Amino acid sequence: MSRTETMGLTKRGMLQSSSCNRLMDRSESLKRDSVMSNGGAAKVKGSLERKKSKSFKEGESYASWLITEAPGSIAAVRREQVAAQQALRKLKIAHYGRSKSTLTNFNSSKVVPLIHPHPQRCSFLTPTSDPVHVAYHDEEWGVPVHDDKTLFELLTLSGAQVGSDWSSTLRKRHDFRKAFMEFEAEAVAKLSEKEMNAISIEHKIEMSKVRGVVENATKIVEIKKDFGSLEKYLWGFVNHKPISTNYKLGHKIPVKTSKSESISKDMVRRGFRFVGPTVVHSFMQAAGLTNDHLLTCYRHLPCTLLTTKP
Repeated sequence: MSRTETMGLTKRGMLQSSSCNRLMDRSESLKRDSVMSNGGAAKVKGSLERKKSKSFKEGESYASWLITEAPGSIAAVRREQVAAQQALRKLKIAHYGRSKSTLTNFNSSKVVPLIHPHPQRCSFLTPTSDPVHVAYHDEEWGVPVHDDKTLFELLTLSGAQVGSDWSSTLRKRHDFRKAFMEFEAEAVAKLSEKEMNAISIEHKIEMSKVRGVVENATKIVEIKKDFGSLEKYLWGFVNHKPISTNYKLGHKIPVKTSKSESISKDMVRRGFRFVGPTVVHSFMQAAGLTNDHLLTCYRHLPCTLLTTKP
């Protein structure tokens, strides 16, 4: 073989070898890219699987409505809250007489009709007010009282509710009647220290208040001797005619007045206890010496018309 042919074969072999090397390098590069690509995909897949909720099972599909409509979902809970707020707003509007919509009351999660024949009451009553307080407002508050026993009872309850509230005091009304002999002043005035202590323990009434009731009973007995009755004494301060006010807003009703201050001053001078101006004004409202029902309250006019003895 000539030298020229040998060099030619060598050149062709070198060229082939170079081509083969390049092809091998290219193939290895593609393999590395493939491995890296597959590895990245595996990592992403693994990440997604870890983030997937445990409640989702492999191979199952879930409709979108399950996320927004299913009971217990965030969207369902929010819809219930909005519906409840809207219904409560309608209830408040109806209660204050600005709408003729049917009165409703909330019981758990459902809305039920509320038996409420007179929606326009004084504003201190709300749909959540104690039924005992509502009944007292509808049947007694502002109604003129001329019976001595009842006057003594209301005076006692007015003093007892200091530091408490009317609802709680009204719920103990039966206990007060039982403890103080149905508010027979002559009998209460004769209670001994031992008997007062027993009343305090049995009926859970503060001893100071028990003593106050007994002392007031003693003063009522004296009032009866001087004026003939407790009714004549108390109603004499308003010339035997109820005071009828014309308040339109609840916050306008005062906690005491010049009249309650004058009555309080005279009662304190006579030795009565728990008869401050605020307590006396509360008593005047309870006994009907003053009619503080709001003009918008359905009880205002009937109590205004009760200007004479029954």
